[in-house]
Amino acid sequence: MKVFDYIGLGFCSNDHLAVLPFIPHDTKVRMLAHAVMGGGPAANSTAAAASLGLSAAFAGTVGDDADGRMILADFARQKVDTSMVKIRPGATSAIAYLWIDEPTGGRSCAWTREGLDELSADEIDAGAIASAKVLHLDGHNAAGAIAAAKVAREAGVLVNYDAGTHRDGMHELLALADLLICSEEFILKLTGLADAEEAVRRVWAKYRPKVCGATMGEKGSMCFDGKDFVKCPAFRVEKVVDTTGCGDLFHTGFAVRWLETRDLMECQRFGAAVSAIKCRGLSGRPPSAPSRAEVEEFLKERKN
Repeated sequence: MKVFDYIGLGFCSNDHLAVLPFIPHDTKVRMLAHAVMGGGPAANSTAAAASLGLSAAFAGTVGDDADGRMILADFARQKVDTSMVKIRPGATSAIAYLWIDEPTGGRSCAWTREGLDELSADEIDAGAIASAKVLHLDGHNAAGAIAAAKVAREAGVLVNYDAGTHRDGMHELLALADLLICSEEFILKLTGLADAEEAVRRVWAKYRPKVCGATMGEKGSMCFDGKDFVKCPAFRVEKVVDTTGCGDLFHTGFAVRWLETRDLMECQRFGAAVSAIKCRGLSGRPPSAPSRAEVEEFLKERKN
């Protein structure tokens, strides 16, 4: 049995990225650039873990179509093991269309996995999960994710939950997460509160993860471990090319640094650096996703 440091379980897709001078509505615009690349929240996070030097594997589903073959080929180039990916005969793989606003790097996304069955509970590799250091989840493939999270918690494997969108199974995953860092939108909707700090404290009190937090884009992040509440600003970059995958990679960076230190500011700062470097390039995958050396150099230049 292969042993991996970082296992991502969730959504993977082929992303069609179009860089535009503006996001059109009921009109036409010529693309400034176009690319087709692998995507998906947990998939991006897993590829980023490999780029940072961890042994990484992905669990999810694809169809036996051209998009599915491209998704698997991208993972292979990025040194992500796909032996836990289930190929669905006759199914259509997930795709996404992303419009990227060239002046700001902001993006809009439309995605589908129509007709593609998700990973079931009996399709997870319990042995591989129990032997990992981190199990990363994005909320997709709920049945498989819940089963995997239970195995991980029993084995003492860190469960890293990127809570970005409300979906079926999320309440069970919230209760199984060790690192429960949500998007600001997610946690405010979950609690019905208007203040993110109060929402983080309330969610921590209900689920008692090792860390509960919120990511807030250019406003940075905040985390609470039941004792310390730490806010960390986002790093500024000279030119934001594309924000696709920024949150995905923050979660990777935070978890990687958590394995090495339990310092909330250090973990948030490392995650913010991974995210900021990624902003300089297109998509959430390598080569936009940085190496460990690139992150260390970035942080060294910004000690203060």
